[in-house]
Order: sequence, then C-alpha cells, then structure tokens
Amino acid sequence: MKFIVATYGTEGDARPFAALCRGLMDAGHEARLLADAATLGSAHALGVPAAALAGDIRGTLSPDHALAGAVAKGGGFNDTARALAKIANENAESWMRTIIEEGEGCDAILVAGLAAFAGLSAAEYLGAKGIGAGMIPITPTAAFPSPFLPPRWVPRPLNRASHSFVNAMLWKAFRDKTNAARAIFELPPRKTVWTDHPMLYGISPNLLPTPADWPANARLCGQWLTSSPAWTPPPALANFLAAGDAPIYIGFGSMTGFDNARLLDALIDAMAGRRALFYPGWSGIDPKVLPDNFLVIDDTPHDWLFPRTAAVIHHGGSGTSHSAARAGVPSIVTPFAGDQFFWAAQLRLAGVAQAAVDGRAPKAKAFASALDFAADALVRNRARVLGETMRTENGVVDAVTTLERIVLS
Repeated sequence: MKFIVATYGTEGDARPFAALCRGLMDAGHEARLLADAATLGSAHALGVPAAALAGDIRGTLSPDHALAGAVAKGGGFNDTARALAKIANENAESWMRTIIEEGEGCDAILVAGLAAFAGLSAAEYLGAKGIGAGMIPITPTAAFPSPFLPPRWVPRPLNRASHSFVNAMLWKAFRDKTNAARAIFELPPRKTVWTDHPMLYGISPNLLPTPADWPANARLCGQWLTSSPAWTPPPALANFLAAGDAPIYIGFGSMTGFDNARLLDALIDAMAGRRALFYPGWSGIDPKVLPDNFLVIDDTPHDWLFPRTAAVIHHGGSGTSHSAARAGVPSIVTPFAGDQFFWAAQLRLAGVAQAAVDGRAPKAKAFASALDFAADALVRNRARVLGETMRTENGVVDAVTTLERIVLS
C-alpha cells in the first residue's frame, strides 16, 4: 500500500509521523511525509522519503510574528486560532496542490495539524481514503474538555459541547480559503467540517484513558516513536551524567515569544545549585547566561536521555509529556499555548506532576515547590509504574495494523 502523511506544525509535531512512516515502510508499505522543511530532520534520519510543504513555521514562531504574540499573551484560544488560521489560509492552495502531486496513486492520505483540511480535500480529489491523525484528541467526548481550552474554563457538563465549539470555530476560520482551494480542483464547497473519517492518535491510553463515548473509528494507539539504540552521547554529556546525581532536564521545544529573562531567573533561583541539563530549542535563550551547574545540550533523543534524569521541566507538548511519562520520571510543566495546558492537567491527574507553573509569570517559588514534589518518593514511584506500563505499548505497530485494516475495509 502507498501512504501519504501530511502535517504542518513544529518539529515535535512532525517527529511522530516520521516514526509512523518508518513503521509503515518496515511493514512493507510505501510512505512519504509532507511537512514544513525545518521539521523534516527526523524523517531524513530515519530514511523516510519526504517533501516540504510551503511555509516557514520557525519564522512564524519568531518573536515578531502573531503566533509568538499569542504565546506571550498566554495562549488564549482566539489569539492562537487566528495566528494558526493565518498560516493555513496563506498556504491552503499550495498545500493541496503538493499533496495531490505527491499522492498520485496512493491508497490513503493521513492528515494532521494545520494541513488537515487541505489533506482531506486532496484525498477526496484523488479518490484515496482520508484518515485523520494526531497527538491531540479532538474527537468530541464528555470525558474531558477540548484540549484547546484551558480545563478550568469548561464546566464538566459542557465537555462534549466544548469540542464541537472548538472544531466549528476552527472550521469557520479555515473554511473560505479551504473552499477556494477546492474550487481550483473542481471540488464542491464544503459547508460543514469533516466528522465521519477515521481518527488515529499517537496517544497513550495509559496516560489518557480511551473515552467510553468515542465512536469506533477513533483509536488511541500509543505514542509514535522509534528507539535510538545506536545513539552515542557527546563526551561532555556523558561526563556530566557520570559526575553526580541524575540531573533535571529543562527544555521548551519550539516555544518562542515568552519572557526569556524572567523564566531563566526563576529557574536558576529554583534550581539552587542542582545539576541541570538545558536544551535551548527554538527559544532564543542565550546559554552564556547560565551558571556552572547547567550543562547546555543539543537536541538529544528523549528515550535515551529522560530515563537518566531526575525530572523533566518542559512546556507540556504532547510528545514531551508522553516521553517524560514513558521514561518513568516526574514532570514540571510550564505551558504556554494550545494543548499544553491539557497535557499539564493529564500529568497532574496521573500524579506525576504538580499543578503547572504559569509560563506568563514564572516564579522561583513555584518551580521550587514543583521540584520538591517531583523528588517525593511516592511521586517517583507513581512515575516509575506509569513508565513501565507505557513501555509495554507499541504505538507504531498498533497504528500500522489499524491503517491496514482501514484501507482494506
């Protein structure tokens, strides 16, 4: 079978799909990943064929752009949705054209993130199966509110309605440009958002239990990742790890637009000389301002590194949240935007994280309290048990088997 996977987001959004494509290829299928050029490093490393979709996600996330402004304001749904819609609307026609060109003769197109509507339209044009995929649960349920709304905003009786509301608002923001792109390929305009296509999620059912009211076409497969057994740490990292107790990992992935100086001051004070590994990511933070108890590292495989840490301080992205939990270590979450508040809440419910630290007004006292919580023996044991359970999952194999069944049905 031939699969096209089209997504658009950060490197953390593209990495799981590179792993899924590799799994499809290992099962004897053809697979090709389409994503922003800056996010295709994982695909290249895994030998996955890939092509770039138009756009510049890293530039869009730079401090002088709207999405970074939404982060700075606290990641409110309206501000974030408008910033994301601008990216998708500017590229809807180009994305649809690229997906159609790359997808000629394919059996199925997996779509995710900002490219979802263009991808489903391309699948319709090609007569291929359109399959939704992602690391954020958007299928309506009464079990939890839409991940795009801070959980405290939604009374429990309105959980299901919150999903429908968010999905409808996103479709409203993308509808005109999506239909304009569809018209170029002589497809009829859509009045409503897609709802009946299969949905696969690279989400652990042990971190987020499968909702009892989900339809049969929605499935939590487990995290999509590949192991990195051949990876060797650089000498500086290996020596640092060997020189003392397990350090705290600090990294905020692709997040930009927050108050770097304020966050760093709070972290440095809270660490109080503790050993720390710091990954700058896309933050723009100058590593030269860090004290000697911090070691600055490059991008390092989470499945190798996190089990060697005492705790992980992160932004609450789905991938990092899963990787920390799978490694069996507690989290300290500082969410900035989007679904990060949702994953902070899930880690807290699992008992492996304290309440999230406010990314807009980070305080050393809050980080220090969260570090004390993460060091508690009961918390560490809960994290260890959760990690052992999650490591029994094989999300890629589950997804490949499910995709084969969907295409053949």
